[in-house]
Amino acid sequence: MIRMKTETTDVRAIEQVVATVERAQRDRDVEGFLALFHPDALWTTGHGKVLVGFDAIAEFTRAVLPTASFEGEVTYEAVHTQFLRPDVAAVKVRQVYHLAEGDTEGAPLYVMTKQDDGRWLLHACQNTEVRDG
Repeated sequence: MIRMKTETTDVRAIEQVVATVERAQRDRDVEGFLALFHPDALWTTGHGKVLVGFDAIAEFTRAVLPTASFEGEVTYEAVHTQFLRPDVAAVKVRQVYHLAEGDTEGAPLYVMTKQDDGRWLLHACQNTEVRDG
């Protein structure tokens, strides 16, 4: 019973990280976004750019996020969380860009690690565009 309660608490914490990604992207909050990453993180953008390590992620984010422009709203939802170990989770995210001409989707996969202080951080992430067909 304790394991289930712990997993429920961890799922909520993970969902909060995903919600913070959404907020940080929407608000173009570079530092809020970067605070979600493990120092040894690996991030692959939706266009396939591979960023290895926090410094590379930070450099890219600081160059791109403040001037990012998208018409409409983007939402993020953790749709499936699979614990690989008690301190490692694979999180499938549904990312929807709500645009005037219609919605488009992304399907990020976040591998997150739980830190000694209980925080969950993004550790290895792949952002993938969803295409019809």
